[in-house]
Amino acid sequence: MRASLRDLARRSAAIASRARGDKTSTLAAIGAAAIGATAAVAVADEAEHGLHLPQYTWPHDGLFSSYDHASVRRGHQVYTQVCAACHSLNQIAYRNLVGVAYTEAEAKALAEEVEVRDGPDDTGEMFDRPGKLSDGIPAPYANEEGARFANNGAYPPDLSLMTKARHDGINYVFALLLGYREPPAGVEVPGGMYYNPYFPGGFIAMPKMLVDGGVEYDDGTPATETQMAKDVTTFLAWAAEPEMDDRKLMGAKWIFALSLVAVQAVYYKRWAWSHLKSRKLVVDVVR
Repeated sequence: MRASLRDLARRSAAIASRARGDKTSTLAAIGAAAIGATAAVAVADEAEHGLHLPQYTWPHDGLFSSYDHASVRRGHQVYTQVCAACHSLNQIAYRNLVGVAYTEAEAKALAEEVEVRDGPDDTGEMFDRPGKLSDGIPAPYANEEGARFANNGAYPPDLSLMTKARHDGINYVFALLLGYREPPAGVEVPGGMYYNPYFPGGFIAMPKMLVDGGVEYDDGTPATETQMAKDVTTFLAWAAEPEMDDRKLMGAKWIFALSLVAVQAVYYKRWAWSHLKSRKLVVDVVR
């Protein structure tokens, strides 16, 4: 009888041990599946949005900070000499550059270097004239079809709002410009494409455009690849929000004015209620 009870106990312990082992295995399998699913989501997100962007500190990020206008001017030079061959800037006119990157005379001189199609004249004919401050920065192609034909089917996007059109746009543009590298082992780059992990999908039709010394700055700043990327990114950030400096200045003025109003309101409230709060009430319980 005792032997039978002992055998039954051993069998019960073995069954319980297997049950615990099955439970542990099940939990391990669930954990592995969760880790695999998370990794798959991360890989899919990287394929869709590109490599996670490094975060940089920009001079205009602060609440009361303004654009680095010297950098904006250098960035316009980089755009003009490098980017403008393929990318348009349709939302910016030469007058927008006055007081930001150039004087009025300098901006007029830049505009007059461009021939603008205008008209009709008195005879009904179109004519070419030198550019004016009111003219927009000319696009490199007349239409999308011409842009695609010149770039093997790829369409260079307009850069006016690029830092707003992309997630974390300023860091995206900066990382993209400096992100060209050799593809990892086993990765085959399609013809006419270039490997850049910060671009969604990893392959981009635009070749590496920035090289050391590619631009000669007016102010003598060394034109390193990183410096040019920083300057043109700052310029594009300004192009997307040219009113930011004025908006921040107006906000600072309103904060100061409302602070004065708040102080006056507190003082007036204390004065208006002082005769009530300082009253002394005497209760005559006898009468």
